[in-house]
Amino acid sequence: MKVFKVTGKINKPMLSTPFSRELLADKSEHAVEKVYAEIGSRHRVKRMHIKIISAEEVAAENIENPILKKLVTGE
Repeated sequence: MKVFKVTGKINKPMLSTPFSRELLADKSEHAVEKVYAEIGSRHRVKRMHIKIISAEEVAAENIENPILKKLVTGE
């Protein structure tokens, strides 16, 4: 499993919010799909209102989430 950082924007009619998520996935496509599912369920946003800007793999030393960092590095 690799760590991916997915950044994007939620565009609702009266709201525009940027977001950034780090998560574990096998491929970047899986990471994007997981972000759609999580943001859609937590914020009640349809997929058409979520705009993904980038999905890139993050090196182990650049992981910001302390839980993911501990899982990946084993410290």
